Amino acid sequence: MKKGPALIVAVLLVLSLSGCAGRSGSKGSWFASWFKRQKVEGLDQTAAKKAREGMDFFRRGRFEMAEEIFQKVKDRYPFSPYATLAQLRLADCKFYSGDYEASIPLYEEFERLHPTNDAVPYAIFMEGTAYYRLMDTPDRDQTYTRKMIETYRRLLQRYPRNPYRLEAKRRMEEGRELLARHEMVVARWYRRVGMYEQARYRLRYLIHHYPETEAADVARILLPRVEKELAAKGAQEKREVAQGGGQGGW
Repeated sequence: MKKGPALIVAVLLVLSLSGCAGRSGSKGSWFASWFKRQKVEGLDQTAAKKAREGMDFFRRGRFEMAEEIFQKVKDRYPFSPYATLAQLRLADCKFYSGDYEASIPLYEEFERLHPTNDAVPYAIFMEGTAYYRLMDTPDRDQTYTRKMIETYRRLLQRYPRNPYRLEAKRRMEEGRELLARHEMVVARWYRRVGMYEQARYRLRYLIHHYPETEAADVARILLPRVEKELAAKGAQEKREVAQGGGQGGW
């Protein structure tokens, strides 16, 4: 489940610098095209200089320094177009420094405040990636897994041709497999403690909601056994009731 931090940072840094345009056929990074579109005059010139300085730290992996500069750009030049860039990079700094939980509300805020910005698909993808990095093993709570799937689904629905769609789909499949394995863990526990009715429910739920997963294949084999055990338990309980009734007569 856990990926090498250096590899993830490298891959996503490439995505952030080369894929953020959100339009097929765009050349160069979203950051570079951003500067080309702006009129660098007066205060904007100072803001642009600070933004470039922040990006320099960002590219070198010095995320704390970059975050400090981007925060200044956002606070001191709120009406500059570079404040928008800084807002997105603040989220990136949190993500790349490993503070995934802190990055999520920042990506959400960027999407909410700039719904038509070219970088929104990237922000949604990174939000989903933060959830992806927070996913846990099958025996643990799967809230982050569900949120990851929901986020990537929103990305695919709103931007079906976004440049991150293949990776998003792959991770959604991985997430569904993890959710199915979680159901299997719970079902096996119920079976182990003799709660066959609950085990049967979990296995049926798994097969119905995650039919394409490997865990569902296992569940299809295990379900008849659990049903047989449930029937045997029911028969045993009936015999015990019958025997108890006979002993309680006059």
